[in-house]
Amino acid sequence: MASFSSEDQAMLQAMLRQLFQSVKEKITGAPSLECAEEILLHLEETDENFHNYEFVKYLRQHIGNTLGSMIEEEMEKCTSDQNQGEECGYDTVVQQVTKRTQESKEYKEMMHYLKNIMIAVVESMINKFEEDETRNQERQKKIQKEKSRSYCTDNCSDSDLSFNQSYKFCQGKLQLILDQLDPGQPKEVRYEALQTLCSAPPSDVLNCENWTTLCEKLTVSLSDPDPVFSDRILKFCAQTFSLSPLHMTKEVYTSLAKYLESYFLSRENHIPTLSAGVDITNPNMTRLLKKVRLLNEYQKEAPSFWIRHPEKYMEEIVESTLSLLTVKHDQSHVVSQKILDPIYFFALVDTKAVWFKKWMHAHYSRTTVLRLLEKKYKSLITTAIQQCVQYFELCKTRKAEETLEHSKHCRKKQKTFYYLGQELQYIYFIHSLCLLGRLLIYKQGRKLFPIKLKNKKGLVSLVDLIVLFTQLIYYSPSCPKMTSATHAENYSPASMVTEVLWILCDQKECAVECLYNNIVIETLLQPIHNLMKGTEASPNCSETALIHIAGILARIASVEEGLILLLYGANMNSSQETSLLSERIPTPVEGSDSVSSVSQESQNVMAWEDNLLDDLLHFAATPKGLLLLQRTGAINECMTFMFNRHAKKLQVSRHKKFGYGVLVTQVASTAAGGVALKKSGFINELITELWSNLEYGRDDVRVTHPRTTPVDPIDRSCQKSFLALVNLLSYPAIYELIRNQDLPNKTEYSLREVPTCVIDIIDRLIILNSEAKIRSLFNYEQSHIFGLRDFIIDGLSVERNHVLVRINLVGGPLERILPPRILEKSDNPYPWPMFSSYPLPNCYLSDITRNAGIKQDNDLGKLLLCLKISDKQTEWIVNCRRQFCKIMKAKPDIISGEALVELLEKFVLHLTESPSECYFPSVEYTATDANVKNESLSSVQQLGIKMTVRYGKFLNLLKDGAENDLTLVLKHCERFLKQQQTSIKSSLLCLQGNYTGHDWFVSSLFMIMLGDKEKTFQFLRQFSRLLTSAFLWLPRLHISSYLPIDTVDSGIHPVYFCSTHYIEMLLKAELPLVFSAFHMSGFAPSQICLQWITQCFWNYLDWIEICHYIATCVFLGPDYQVYICIAIFKHLQQDILQHTQTQDLQVFLKEEALHGFRVSEYFEYMEILEQNYRTVLLRDMRNIRLQST
Repeated sequence: MASFSSEDQAMLQAMLRQLFQSVKEKITGAPSLECAEEILLHLEETDENFHNYEFVKYLRQHIGNTLGSMIEEEMEKCTSDQNQGEECGYDTVVQQVTKRTQESKEYKEMMHYLKNIMIAVVESMINKFEEDETRNQERQKKIQKEKSRSYCTDNCSDSDLSFNQSYKFCQGKLQLILDQLDPGQPKEVRYEALQTLCSAPPSDVLNCENWTTLCEKLTVSLSDPDPVFSDRILKFCAQTFSLSPLHMTKEVYTSLAKYLESYFLSRENHIPTLSAGVDITNPNMTRLLKKVRLLNEYQKEAPSFWIRHPEKYMEEIVESTLSLLTVKHDQSHVVSQKILDPIYFFALVDTKAVWFKKWMHAHYSRTTVLRLLEKKYKSLITTAIQQCVQYFELCKTRKAEETLEHSKHCRKKQKTFYYLGQELQYIYFIHSLCLLGRLLIYKQGRKLFPIKLKNKKGLVSLVDLIVLFTQLIYYSPSCPKMTSATHAENYSPASMVTEVLWILCDQKECAVECLYNNIVIETLLQPIHNLMKGTEASPNCSETALIHIAGILARIASVEEGLILLLYGANMNSSQETSLLSERIPTPVEGSDSVSSVSQESQNVMAWEDNLLDDLLHFAATPKGLLLLQRTGAINECMTFMFNRHAKKLQVSRHKKFGYGVLVTQVASTAAGGVALKKSGFINELITELWSNLEYGRDDVRVTHPRTTPVDPIDRSCQKSFLALVNLLSYPAIYELIRNQDLPNKTEYSLREVPTCVIDIIDRLIILNSEAKIRSLFNYEQSHIFGLRDFIIDGLSVERNHVLVRINLVGGPLERILPPRILEKSDNPYPWPMFSSYPLPNCYLSDITRNAGIKQDNDLGKLLLCLKISDKQTEWIVNCRRQFCKIMKAKPDIISGEALVELLEKFVLHLTESPSECYFPSVEYTATDANVKNESLSSVQQLGIKMTVRYGKFLNLLKDGAENDLTLVLKHCERFLKQQQTSIKSSLLCLQGNYTGHDWFVSSLFMIMLGDKEKTFQFLRQFSRLLTSAFLWLPRLHISSYLPIDTVDSGIHPVYFCSTHYIEMLLKAELPLVFSAFHMSGFAPSQICLQWITQCFWNYLDWIEICHYIATCVFLGPDYQVYICIAIFKHLQQDILQHTQTQDLQVFLKEEALHGFRVSEYFEYMEILEQNYRTVLLRDMRNIRLQST
């Protein structure tokens, strides 16, 4: 390392002088050496010119020259490790490089060098300073003597700083001041001593040995009748608080607290009574409030620095405070008069208990506060609760309003600065409310409950306290005019309680323990119950109070656990409340602003309706909540309100943690939701935006290189619009949007003609069957390819060949071979034959073993044997299920073919012979093939039949003639189910006739039964009596008479509002990363699960896995439908996370088969899910049917 010359030393000295000169004011203003060190250590954070100092530049350059190359090498190593699969974030890389650098030899040598040269430079500067100091010593002594002589004759001016600059305290001088402060001394002598004390640096005073004695004398002097004298003592205390370290200020604080404690306990001091009130212009009250305020100001500042000192200092401050606040007078010496306790005066100067909030914020001090509250000062909590109870009882009897009116009347006659007893009680109530609210946030604070109150039976639990707070919202009157009108709302009881409950809602653990229970929810809903009954919401409930309650319910509903409680814990209640709210909101006119179109009765009504709609939007986030909105007729208003917010680019809702994508996906999964989105204008805007991005391009996209040819399937500028349209394209929604509509097929299209609906997109981008359509596109190739990929979203590609092969070939991941979507980089970029006419080229057909015969197995024999023994109904069901699980875990492949047919037939037959296992009643059916032969099936059913037969023949399961047999089975099923349907008048197209889709479950059963139509239909008739049929066989409950009429009218199937609802619940609990990925992608798990279940996993799973899915649900129960979907998400977790990053999760889930998933491999996992969730799931699944009561 280079030698250090005298020139280098001089240069460094100049640099240091520049630095010290710049920070001179900051350092000289520091009360102690420790504080000065703190200032220098944090100079980079506080000085904006830090990096411009020459000394800093020198250090940076020296470090760069010494360690720069080594740091770069370490960065390259970390980057290389990251590329090799060791994922680490930026912060981790910095930490690793820093650690390795500090451990290096070069770093240690550099630090040793810098330390040596800095020691040399600083010692040289000190020597020079001492020389300069010696030369000036004589002159300073003369100045010192002159100032010392003149000081004693000086007045008490606060601006005289000569003493502060040159005077150094000695023990004799402090003793002299102590003698002069004696009450027996003349007034002038005492003033002079106090002035000397106030002018000296507090640190010098506090470091003297006589400080303890001085502190005691100052405390006694606080009671001096001379206000000027006591004020100067308070000034000294204030200076000490602001300029001295904690171990010194602690002494002053505790002394002041003990003085106040003795002051309140002394009978000689005239403490006012509650009935007399407080006149703050009274000199005695003014002095007392000054002392309380000084103590309170220090309370609020102390937490910012006491963590840097030993815990004992902080503990002494906390204990002296709690001891003071729990002082109680012996009321036996007072006749019917309550003397004010210290807590009243603290409430006056700190109404919202800010001091307690700050003390509870950090774990360091919170632990001490809670420990002392529990062991010695629990009465502080008890009296706070008692104050809230007393105020509530006053409100309940409507005396609070009377006392407030009396307060206003008296105020006109009294002086301005006068607090009546009722106002003091109210201020103390607000202080108690804020203190208790802060206490409940923390786990150890909640452990202080239950609390025993005086003169009250029983204990006050957490729930009791929250119920009390809730009742205060709608029983309390308007805010007393203790402050200006602009601040009245801040201190109104309802606003204060609502603020406290909002904070509790935002703390998950606290909310679960305090709020998420039926008692609290019922209390919140009580005013609405009363309104529904036609009675007054509460004796004193206002519209503002109802808005506060709605806000709290919205916060609860914004969290999954809270929403579950609202939907299940108070199931009937929430439905009725929503119904009431929706009735109060007028239906908007299409194309107009739903909120602004309401008649302008008053701003309060508008705010009320906005709050209600915003809160109701929370229900649309879950399948069951969406059912609730549809049942009550609020879905259209909510979607219009949501679109209005979206158009204004506002957040979807005040409390939601996700955007419009999740809500739109959830709503678009239902027929009614699709219609509501169309009426709101959301679909119109989406398609207009899509067309603009696709045809005209976005203004903010820079073209830095030409587009590839052929173009990418989805241009990045259209990605967002594409995914939004994908979210919308569920079968129920699309059926409502395009059914009974013809393609325009115009002879001419204007270039300015923009599509506004789904049928326009089909006409302009997909079915390009005329030159007029082609000429109307600016970007023909890209737009047409986009249309093909987007509309047929169930796993299709942009390439026409891929689309044709996919839609003509049915099968799981191992059963069909799809051509790639991109060209290969080779001499033969696309070796796949083009499919333009039947038959399909053989290269796309898999060579898997089809319908291989299964040899008889011992375990299978045992299972079949179980089915023959049915002496004890419950026992044989348990045995059958146990044996089935054993086979599925060990030899799943044997459950297929004829063995599966026999298992299903016998098991379902035995179940239907037991009345306890039958969920639906038996239905007589006598129609023959001849009776149904002439009935017609929908075109969708007919297309499904062709696909089923083609798939069945490919698997060697079906033979010639199977198409006619399957047609008859489907016709029989439609007639059989029609006998169990109800008549309904609905605007929804899906409810106007038979089931709108193809019956994939019946087609699957037909293939399982190897094309035997008699066995298939016989099995379906028996199976239709079981609860499982409601969830596996979707047409089973189409407009069914077994469902409540409002559920039928909603058009929402139990698979959606029950099965997929619980899939989302379990997904959040079991696979939180996957759940978060869905929300980040703006996609709802319920939509893809509904698609899987509706089509019986065709094209997603291989045939053997489809059989196992059906068999598992039949044998083990309908809740296994939920567990299987959760198992699939567990299997796909890494893929889901990856596609969330690439922003194509929707496309991946809808297009890709479930590669590698086998039902049998997740049996143990599903059994764990069953143990944890079966009780809840089956209970809710059984509740879908209309009860006789």
